[in-house]
Amino acid sequence: MARFSGRRPRSPIFVPARSPRGRRRAPVRLPAVLAAGAVVLMALDAGTGGSPVDPIRAAVGTTVTPVEAAAAGAVRPVRGLFGTVHTNGHLRDDVATLQAQNSELRSRLTTTQMDARRLKDYDGLVDSARTTGYSLVPARVVGIGPAQNFSRTVTLDAGTTSGIRADSTVISRDGLVGRVVRVSATSATVLLLADHGSVVGARLGSTMKIGFVRGRGDLGERGRLDLDLVDDSVRPEAGDTVVSWGSGENGPYVAGIPIGTVESVSSSPRDQSRRAVVEPAVDFSALDLVGVVVPRGTTGDRAVISGRGTKAADADAKRSTR
Repeated sequence: MARFSGRRPRSPIFVPARSPRGRRRAPVRLPAVLAAGAVVLMALDAGTGGSPVDPIRAAVGTTVTPVEAAAAGAVRPVRGLFGTVHTNGHLRDDVATLQAQNSELRSRLTTTQMDARRLKDYDGLVDSARTTGYSLVPARVVGIGPAQNFSRTVTLDAGTTSGIRADSTVISRDGLVGRVVRVSATSATVLLLADHGSVVGARLGSTMKIGFVRGRGDLGERGRLDLDLVDDSVRPEAGDTVVSWGSGENGPYVAGIPIGTVESVSSSPRDQSRRAVVEPAVDFSALDLVGVVVPRGTTGDRAVISGRGTKAADADAKRSTR
């Protein structure tokens, strides 16, 4: 006898058989409907009359435009910051370029001005050589002696190899500069006319009366020279020219070189003498190109300016001063 377990028997599950055509198909009508609707809307929107989407477009524009404006306002400072940094970088580069160009132009201008000044000085030396007949060795002032040694001297870039000797007269295009006191192979030391220990034989241009010019040791614009005449009865006049008198080309000071102009005259009753104050023809604080008087026929490492020289010699001497 069968035992009863108390459980109800399960009913069999019915699974319907799938037919070959029982698979679900994707709806194909919705894309076609959407495409047709889009075509219709495009046709209506392109028409000459009002578009049915204008209200929607206006509503969207009214809603989105404030948002776009707010976003643009928020982003604009950031864009401006990056733009400012980029622009400032370019401006700094432009300023640096302009400063470099300005410095180069200033340098060229200074060089041009110096060359023009030296050319003018050289032309003045040529004129002096032709007027006086003296032969000159052109030289540049490359140093000035310290005032602590109580003498006023300058150093030239030419020496014995250029034909310069001690006790040679030194002139500029304006007048008498001084005399050579020491010389080496490549340099020479010149005692300036303005030195307090310098004494030069001088002559008044108007009366040809002679005397002696002494320096005061002052090289500034107010630096002056003193003229003592041999004949105390002669009274120099303001404006009289004073020139040197000497002993030819071999003396420490050659004759006929301008020294300066009489500025004023003072008298000393006790000494029964007159002293004239002379304004020097040369600016001793701005010396550059000078000429050293040498005997005719002198040869050396640079061309000599001669009053009877040729143009080729003058051209060679001009090149040697650069």
